[in-house]
Amino acid sequence: MIWHVLTPEYPPESGGVAHYTSLLGQTLSDPANEVHVWCPRTGGLAPETAGVTVHHDLGAVTPADLVRTGAALDRFPTPRHLLVQWVPHGYGYRSMNLPFCFWVWARSVLHGDHVEIMAHEAFLSFGEGTWRQDAAALVHRLMTVMLLLATRRVWVSDPVIEKLWKPYTLGRAVTFGWLPVPSNVPVTATPAAIAALRRQYLHDGQILVGHFGTFNRQIAPFLDRILPVFLRTCSNAALLLIGPSGDTYCATLLRKYPEFAGRVHTTGYLELEQLSSHLSACDLMIQPYPDGVTTRRGTIMAALAHGLPIVTTTGGHTQDFWSTCGAVTLAPEEDTQTFVEAARNLIADEAARTRMGACARSLYEQRFDIRHTVAALRRTAGANASRPASTRLPQTF
Repeated sequence: MIWHVLTPEYPPESGGVAHYTSLLGQTLSDPANEVHVWCPRTGGLAPETAGVTVHHDLGAVTPADLVRTGAALDRFPTPRHLLVQWVPHGYGYRSMNLPFCFWVWARSVLHGDHVEIMAHEAFLSFGEGTWRQDAAALVHRLMTVMLLLATRRVWVSDPVIEKLWKPYTLGRAVTFGWLPVPSNVPVTATPAAIAALRRQYLHDGQILVGHFGTFNRQIAPFLDRILPVFLRTCSNAALLLIGPSGDTYCATLLRKYPEFAGRVHTTGYLELEQLSSHLSACDLMIQPYPDGVTTRRGTIMAALAHGLPIVTTTGGHTQDFWSTCGAVTLAPEEDTQTFVEAARNLIADEAARTRMGACARSLYEQRFDIRHTVAALRRTAGANASRPASTRLPQTF
C-alpha cells in the first residue's frame, strides 16, 4: 500500500507534528507499505529514512502550490490514500487557509482519493480574545466542515475533539477514532550519561525534579505560581527546566527569586539523545497544564515513555483513566498547595516513585507506543477502501 501523509511541518523543523509525522513514517513504512510525505518548503533537507520519500511540493501552501502538489499526486496509481495531519494554524494564511481545505475536499470528491484526517487540534474558541480571534474561530469551523465533507473517517489525538467536531458533520456518517500520540523522544539514555548528569546537577543528597515543556504563555503562569512554593517547601530538591525556552524562563524566575540560584538548572535546546538522558536523570517530573493532562500532550508522553513518576493537573479535558492508571498524581489545576504537597510526598517516598515509574512505563507500552497507532491505521485501511460518496459543497462556501 502507498500512504500519502500531508503535514504542515516535518524535520528539520522541530514542532510536535513534525516529529510525530517523522516517527509515523518510519514505523509505517516496511516492504509492504510505501510512505510519501508531502509538506511545505523548509529551511533544510529532510532526514533520509528508508521507505519514506519526502516531497516539498506544498511550498507555502498557496493555491499554485496546491495545484502543483495535486499534479504530482495524480502520477501515483489509484486508489490514493491520503492521511492529513491537521492543526488549523499549521498551513499558513494566519491559520485560515480555506483553499487548502477546499483542495482536500476536491482530492476526495473530484480525484477519487481516499482521505483520512488526523486532528491534533480542533479550532479556536469564541469569546477568548479580540474580534479577530473570533473571526478566525469562525473560519476554522468553515474549514472543519470542508474537511469533514472530504472524509468518512477522522482520527483524533484527544476524544474532546470528537465532541467538538461532530456537530459539523452536517448529518453525514463520519467515523471518529482515537489514535495515541506517542512520545517523540526515543528512550536512548545510557547509565553512564545519566550518572554524569546527576553528578552535574545534584549536591548533598538532593532529589532532581524536572519540568519538560515549552514555557509558553499558557504554561508559564502555572509555573510562576507553583515553582516558588515548590522550591520553598521542598528544600532538598534541585529543579531542572528542560526545553529550548527554559533559559529565558529561568532568568526571569531568578530575577524575582534570587534565593533559588544554584538550585534551578536549565538545558536549553537538546538533541533527542541528550533529551532522553536529561529526562532519565530526573527522579520526578512536575507537569502542570492549564486544561489538565490529556493524551495529546507530547511532554507527558515523553515522561511516561521514560518511566518517570509525574505530578500533573486535572482540568476540563482530562480523561477519566488518568485518575486510576497509577502513573501520575493529580491535583486540580488551580490548587497550588495540593500540587506542591503531592510533589513533596513523592520526594520523601522513593518506593512510591519507583512504583509510579513502573506504572508509567507500562501504561505507555500498553496504550501509547507508536506501534498501536500504526496497527490502527493498517487495520482500517482495507475497510476504508471505499471512497466517500460525492458531496457538493453548500453554495454558502
